Amino acid sequence: MSKSAIKPDARTKLLTAALSVIRTKGYSATTVDELCAAAGVTKGAFFHHFKSKDELGVAAANHWSETTGALFADAPYHNFAAPLDRILGYLEFRKALLKGGVPDFTCLVGTMVQETYETVPAIRNACSSSITSHAATLEADIEAAVHERDLTPDWTAKSLALHTQAVIQGAFILAKATGGADIAADSIDHLSRYIRMLFSAGAERKRI
Repeated sequence: MSKSAIKPDARTKLLTAALSVIRTKGYSATTVDELCAAAGVTKGAFFHHFKSKDELGVAAANHWSETTGALFADAPYHNFAAPLDRILGYLEFRKALLKGGVPDFTCLVGTMVQETYETVPAIRNACSSSITSHAATLEADIEAAVHERDLTPDWTAKSLALHTQAVIQGAFILAKATGGADIAADSIDHLSRYIRMLFSAGAERKRI
């Protein structure tokens, strides 16, 4: 049997449904019944795979990391020769993903952590791991860009990588507040300009 012919099991259906439903309604407003209906599975199947909605929340964060990790690993910005071009290409790729309705392009873990950071530590930790692990994929290119320009910045590659995620997550909040992607795209453009200036200013100081 080919992989395309293999039907997803109930657990996979529930995780896929969670990505959509939680981004649409929020974590707290999403019920087990709604997740089961969206996944097309019974409530018994839900509790066979997950002891609670919170346990599914943790699994959904991990599933999100795996799914988006594969997407970004195969993204075209990795093909740029210069590290700064790869960083800027990453931001252009993020901008290109701002398609469809707000739930279609906003971040599952960013949504969940805003609601659960104090009340469900397990979900908070899973969301933190997802965001910081994704940020870490940018660090090598940032370090390479610093080295290429022989810079000695008073910031670290890790801090700049995390800053990109702070801006993008904030852009998603603004998109939710305004009901559209335009303000999020503007935020990413501002971030791109900031990074260009950061590296060009550093290179200019080196020449003085």
